[in-house]
Amino acid sequence: MVQRKKLHKLAMYESLANVGSGLLLSIFIAQPIIFWLYDIEIGLFENIIIALYFTIISIFRGYIWRLYFHKWFY
Repeated sequence: MVQRKKLHKLAMYESLANVGSGLLLSIFIAQPIIFWLYDIEIGLFENIIIALYFTIISIFRGYIWRLYFHKWFY
């Protein structure tokens, strides 16, 4: 059985890796394509700020879900 403290740490690392890769994909691929399709002109700095807001939310969302599932299913 994994220690509870270690589980929290591993859940956070996994969430960071998952969301961090999503951040890079968002900034350099997804948002430029989506903004282009909707004819939204935005600078790189603003693009990064928007992506960071969603990234922070995603990190905590993933962390909470991971702990929930580990608590109830493992």
